[in-house]
Amino acid sequence: MPKAQMDAFLPLPLAVFHMLLALTEGERHGYALKRAILERTGGKLNLGSGALYGSINKMLENGFIEESDERPDPHLDDERRRYYRITALGRRVVEAEALRLRELVTLAQSHLSLPELA
Repeated sequence: MPKAQMDAFLPLPLAVFHMLLALTEGERHGYALKRAILERTGGKLNLGSGALYGSINKMLENGFIEESDERPDPHLDDERRRYYRITALGRRVVEAEALRLRELVTLAQSHLSLPELA
């Protein structure tokens, strides 16, 4: 996908960025995404069900994620859960957003005399 088309997806909503990051680690269901984001952000980003499932639906529409047919052991899982995995497009989009954010941080550091990140 050309850069101009990729840029049309940016900036990503914060919830979508965090969900795609979590899915780079492996397949998850919606509630597991919510828990991973809570843990990753130290409780600062707590998605309600509307934001969570609204974002999931938007990512499915955009082709960033897809529903997985694979299921964990049925004895350990609720059969109603839907599992999601990141697509190649989703990975490229989250990488493009990470680069965009890095450029913003670099710009802020140069203008605000902030210390560089380790």
